[in-house]
Amino acid sequence: MELDEAIIVTQDKLAIEGDSIGDLLPHFRSFISPNLIGDAQWHEILSKGKSLPITLAALPFGFELPLHEAEPKADLGVSLASRTRTAALFNQRAQEDPSDKTAQIIARLFRQIDSNESILEDIVGRKLMLEFDIGSARSQDGAVPGMFLRPGEKPIVGAAGQIDDVSLIVDALVSSVGWERNDQERDYVKLAYSKQPADTRMDSFGVFPSRERFIRLAVMGFKTPAEVSDYLDAIRWPGELSAVEDVIVRFNERTNIVRCGTNIDVSEHGIGPSLGLTLVVKQRYTNEARYWLDGLTDWDPFLDALAHEPLVGQAKLKELASWVTKPTTLFGKSGRFMLLRGIHHIKLVIEDNTLSKAKAYVFMVLTAGL
Repeated sequence: MELDEAIIVTQDKLAIEGDSIGDLLPHFRSFISPNLIGDAQWHEILSKGKSLPITLAALPFGFELPLHEAEPKADLGVSLASRTRTAALFNQRAQEDPSDKTAQIIARLFRQIDSNESILEDIVGRKLMLEFDIGSARSQDGAVPGMFLRPGEKPIVGAAGQIDDVSLIVDALVSSVGWERNDQERDYVKLAYSKQPADTRMDSFGVFPSRERFIRLAVMGFKTPAEVSDYLDAIRWPGELSAVEDVIVRFNERTNIVRCGTNIDVSEHGIGPSLGLTLVVKQRYTNEARYWLDGLTDWDPFLDALAHEPLVGQAKLKELASWVTKPTTLFGKSGRFMLLRGIHHIKLVIEDNTLSKAKAYVFMVLTAGL
């Protein structure tokens, strides 16, 4: 069964199971350790889930888990695609309620993706990722989620002359959230692309409408600490390059780091001081249909390396190690589903020239098409 067909079948069956993610998530509570998400935080997630259609579970959804904090809290992430049942629900909301900012943004962005006159779909495909601040201090009722696009259909590779593709994605995100175009911001994004080494790629583009304005760029594929430092120096990142190299080197002493990725925040003032690092122990490729699925032990080397960091909560890390499981068969009113769980990535955050945060991004996905 083709992936799109599987999503359609799964969405149709999920619609029989309930109305919202909030109806669905209680069935998964036994899979999620209270050391990762506590009961109070779980109720907050369920409350937000009541406003999100249940059909979102046909694509990967999951949680951002702060491993550096003792409190067992989480933010919620979901993904959806244009021209699907879920997209139609958000389009309907946008038409019926002009005050629903999230629906308005999704509808505007999907119009750009679906337009016959646009090549945006040729670059990013039809998928959009949303990140809701729930457990974080920024959480507010009615806050608009972060919005992310990934150029998975046409990878944006360093030194490949794809500045027009980069600008197109940024312009689409900026216009969809209602921001005015800012040429200085745009120029710094172009700088971030133009300085990429040839064997790296611009992996994702994100905006956070409820936060201070910036464009978050994920650049993946750096081979050495020196290559990361050279890039950060070229784009005029304001932090200490030695602090970044130290983190990469000490992790590489504990496990084999195959590639590195950076998360940078770009504004009209340049590159922000906070830096995200993604250290990869297994090379994965976005043109593979299920690139985000791992084997049961693929993450063990990195988790073992992470356990040596004093800022990481060991209880959380132990529970995280058991998140990746074999597919689980579930039965609902509409029939059989398969539940898949895994770790998408772990981000290390450098602030004030020190490793200050470690965040795990874990996913779940239901399918009725296997």
